[in-house]
Amino acid sequence: MRDTRESRLLLVLLIAVAFALITVDIRGGEDSPVDGARQGAATVFGPIESGVSAAVDPVGNAVSAIRDSGERHDRLAALEKENAALKARLGSDDRSRSRLKQLDKMLKISGQGQYGIKGAEVIAIGAAQGFSWTLTIDVGANDGIKRDMTVLNGEGLVGRVTTVGPHTATVLLASDPDFTVGTRMESGDELGFASGQGDRPLRVELLNGKAEVKKGDRLVTFGSQADRPFVPGVPVGVVSRVDPSGGGLTRTLYVTPYVGFTKLDIVGVVVEAPKKDPRDTVLPPKPKPTPRPTVTVTVTPSAEAPVDGQNQQEQ
Repeated sequence: MRDTRESRLLLVLLIAVAFALITVDIRGGEDSPVDGARQGAATVFGPIESGVSAAVDPVGNAVSAIRDSGERHDRLAALEKENAALKARLGSDDRSRSRLKQLDKMLKISGQGQYGIKGAEVIAIGAAQGFSWTLTIDVGANDGIKRDMTVLNGEGLVGRVTTVGPHTATVLLASDPDFTVGTRMESGDELGFASGQGDRPLRVELLNGKAEVKKGDRLVTFGSQADRPFVPGVPVGVVSRVDPSGGGLTRTLYVTPYVGFTKLDIVGVVVEAPKKDPRDTVLPPKPKPTPRPTVTVTVTPSAEAPVDGQNQQEQ
């Protein structure tokens, strides 16, 4: 297009329209009049992105293979067999080996807890959602994902689903200050509520202010009514510090979570809760105490020193 007066006027008009649409979108929030157009674009281009990803990423196919595991728990054996076959095809690539290891651990947790899960890949982190501790996964409403579903990985509790689109969903991480989950102490019935503290340990308020708790004790999710947003028995973390009991109604603990929230890649959304509370069966084996070497010191008697009188005679 030549640089004419008409072309310059057209450019100014297009810029003005663009700014007007941006202003309307921001002020409209969730009820934005352009939201329908945005969702329409996501509906059109989302399947294309997923198709390209599936064509070039064999691990993506592995994730897809377990997405339908929520239909019935007895499919777990078949999924493990498929996963083993995928291992042989992936070769020795370091990233592929790492992701397959994550898949293996997540399948193990889902089998132990009898959770029906849909596997997903993390495709974005929280800056787009207002700088909170969130992430975006590549499954959505078309995959059966709904708001307030539990999200886990091969280590334990990751978070819960907060918003759902056709092909993606947003997950609020357990480390977010707005996150709260009911917890239960291992091998006991002491209940509490764990809250996120960003990159610091989770803060847990036990309902029993006189509860006997020590460093190294472990916690799992207590579960919610109708299993939403949390299913029971998902590993949460290990007690790292216990505040002295001040005789209050509650007792404060600090818990190091099992999940590393800064290095998430493969996660699973629990689409079917277990028929029975798994209690502590999903917790990892307790680490065996490292034996301390015993050092024995043997003192060898030395020759007796001469007395002072003998020294003087010899002189």
